[in-house]
Amino acid sequence: MTTQIGVQMYTLRDHCGTAGDIAATCAKLKKMGFGAIQASAGAFGKIDPKELRKILDDNGLVCAATHFGLDRMRETDAIVEWHQIVGCSLTAIGGFGWTDEGKASWDRFVTEYDQIAKNCAARGLRVGYHNHSHELVPFAEDPAKLDPTQTPLNLLVEKLDPSVWFEVDVYWIAHGGGDPAAWLRKIGKSAPGRVDAIHMKDMTITRKREQKMCEVGAGNLNWPAIIAAAKEVNVKWYLIERDSGDLDPFESLKISYANMREMGLS
Repeated sequence: MTTQIGVQMYTLRDHCGTAGDIAATCAKLKKMGFGAIQASAGAFGKIDPKELRKILDDNGLVCAATHFGLDRMRETDAIVEWHQIVGCSLTAIGGFGWTDEGKASWDRFVTEYDQIAKNCAARGLRVGYHNHSHELVPFAEDPAKLDPTQTPLNLLVEKLDPSVWFEVDVYWIAHGGGDPAAWLRKIGKSAPGRVDAIHMKDMTITRKREQKMCEVGAGNLNWPAIIAAAKEVNVKWYLIERDSGDLDPFESLKISYANMREMGLS
């Protein structure tokens, strides 16, 4: 492993429209000290996996993980081949959403996703799930019967096959009212190697009491607790992601990277 710190390229989506843009962006990241990226279907313009692999090799970068949508995940042969070319063994969908059917749709998702994961694992690709905050919404519709243990995230952790890994996004856990460190331990201890990568972003608050993303170490998340929990469950990749924010994304990454190094990550 070149480094434990990487960049979720969705952060730099406005700089990755063409293959040339991606190459220039990767060169900048290497110069900043990064050794890994997370490729994201939502970040890149159209690029052949062979061309992406060459860009990564030319810049001394590796692809730690990827994000693809559920429809692409269903194309097992194509998705496995893509990852084999790029040299990546971890992928995850960005999340599954609520429907009018409520819990029943989550149950069906678990059944389908387990099969997708099984098909991919047979060919060396580990499939995972990335959370937002809506997975912490209780299933109960009666306000008098809310149960924080009965949510989609609890269901996914308990019902998905243990081979399905979780890309815990600490910001979105906190956004949903959860404790990122507690969830890291809960998920990480549910099966060996279940949290190979996490998303690093911080949360601050505006004067209008609105939650807001900011650079790692510049907000209110409890990073000593989060990092301690991450180490306990053997997280391999700490991937910086900033969906939105006030700063230029490269400047944002620079600040987060420096703060994470001060936290003892490398």
